[in-house]
Amino acid sequence: MKDQRHVLEVLKLELEFLEGGGYERSVRTPWKWASTFEHSPSCINRDKPDHPHPCRDCPLIDFVPQDARSLDVPCHHIPIGPQGETVSVMEQEYDLLELEDALRSWLRIAIRELEQRCAKDDMPDKRSA
Repeated sequence: MKDQRHVLEVLKLELEFLEGGGYERSVRTPWKWASTFEHSPSCINRDKPDHPHPCRDCPLIDFVPQDARSLDVPCHHIPIGPQGETVSVMEQEYDLLELEDALRSWLRIAIRELEQRCAKDDMPDKRSA
C-alpha cells in the first residue's frame, strides 16, 4: 500500500469533508450532484477538468479492486456499502443519506484499520532488543 500515513490523512480529510456537509447539494446548483471522491479534497484532480494526474497515483487506488483500476473513475468502484456495493452502484441506486451513511461507515473502518497498522509499524521489533 502507498505511504499509509498519507493515505490515513486523506481518509481523515475525506471524513471531515463528508461530516462537514461537503457532498450536500449547492444552493446555487441544487440539481447538480457532487460526485463521491471526485468532488472532494481526496481527489488528486479536483477542480482540474483536464485530469493532469493519473488515477493510479491517487492515495485511494489501493482500495479499488484490481480489475477496476484502469477504468475512467476507479474510485467509484471502491466497495463501501454494507453488502459490498460500490460507490458507482450506490450513487445510482441509493438515496443520498444511504450513500453518506455507507461512506461514513467505510471511512471510519478504513481509518481505524490504517491507524492500527501504523501503530503496529511504530512498535519496536522485540526480536532486535
